[in-house]
Amino acid sequence: MGSAPTSSNYRWIIVGLLFFATTINYLDRQVMSLLKPILEKEFNWTETDYGDIVTVFTFFYGASTLLAGYIIDRIGTKIGYIGAILVWSFAAMGHALAGGTSGFMIARGLLGIGEAGNFPASIKTVAEWFPQKERALAVGIFNSGANIGAVVAPAIVPPLALLAGWQMTFIATGALGFLWIVAWWFYYEVPARHKRVSAAELAHITGESPVEPSVAGDAAATDLLTDTPTHYPIFANKAIWGFMSGKLLTDPIWWFFLFWLPSYLSNIYHLDLKKLGAPLIVIYLAATIGSVGGGWLSSTLIEKGWHPTRARQWAMALFAICITPVMAISQMGSMWPVIAILSLAVAAHQAWSANIFTVAADQFPKQVLSRVVGLGTMAGTLGGAVFPLLVGRILDHYKALGSLSDGYYVIFYIAGFAYLVAWTMLYIFVFSRVKAKV
Repeated sequence: MGSAPTSSNYRWIIVGLLFFATTINYLDRQVMSLLKPILEKEFNWTETDYGDIVTVFTFFYGASTLLAGYIIDRIGTKIGYIGAILVWSFAAMGHALAGGTSGFMIARGLLGIGEAGNFPASIKTVAEWFPQKERALAVGIFNSGANIGAVVAPAIVPPLALLAGWQMTFIATGALGFLWIVAWWFYYEVPARHKRVSAAELAHITGESPVEPSVAGDAAATDLLTDTPTHYPIFANKAIWGFMSGKLLTDPIWWFFLFWLPSYLSNIYHLDLKKLGAPLIVIYLAATIGSVGGGWLSSTLIEKGWHPTRARQWAMALFAICITPVMAISQMGSMWPVIAILSLAVAAHQAWSANIFTVAADQFPKQVLSRVVGLGTMAGTLGGAVFPLLVGRILDHYKALGSLSDGYYVIFYIAGFAYLVAWTMLYIFVFSRVKAKV
């Protein structure tokens, strides 16, 4: 009588590759915000100029996500992901050629087009490689790469810029994507065709029954999961509106944390390029813990017998509440209490992010998931494209009044409310429509 086949765990290597890709993605994205004190002096930027450059990135990022998702659904994650990283790596290096504001706008636009493929490809890969109960944890792990990228950036960008100049900083960080492409080419394949995936692991990945349709009482959605993938009526499933509105309201806040926190600390607490590293590393390390912890929390609740949608619902309510203390930043008299509040906020955002992506993975079949993620990301970056315009003008207005700190506080108040409104929209379109008990 033979022994049971040994199960491989190759899916965790795949999520490791996604983690490193996302790390590089956010490292390339973060370089300009860290170099802002140098660049704004060299090119005489106002806050409005900087906000306009950020808007160009977010506009092209958002406008490209749906197309990126469609292409990845059509050609697969292996080739689709490589194409995305080729574009964004060349664009990241291309910042070194910028001779002024217009040049940076062109480079940021191309960077946005390339980086638009990261999350559609990653979420689709998770859906291909992980059963439902493990998806939030897998998303949390790879999504933590966003924070590690943001942690690595302040550790290496300032010293590299001081040593070699801002142009070489863009070139060196942009080149990292090419190393990842080599690893992806040799290590990635879909599970059914992968030689390193055991029969036991493949059964673990594919053995669960499909998610039941979640739109209770909606006759148009009753047979959605049996439709031909190319004809899946995405907008007939009302969960798309909850997902898109949740991204629309919260992604712009993350963009603000990513692109303006170095400037905020420099302007309000007078930190120069050498002193920015420590507080930013603390903040984004907290975000890393939040990303993994947020995925772990909902996955643990599911393991304990909670319905997946209920697990996401209550976990995300907790994360939304944890962001509201940013509204108290104006009451803080010193920097490190502010750093603590911001650390909690970015950790809660990344925990939220890990779960909102798995809400999409729970509600839609994997054959169209890249397109769904593309739609959500497009909505998020639409908000992310408009919000920097508002931020730049608010800050310039209050700077003219001699009270720049008040401008930041207005933005923190907006951030504190945004997640509560987003959770309410998810409740209306997703959570309240699921007939499930905890």
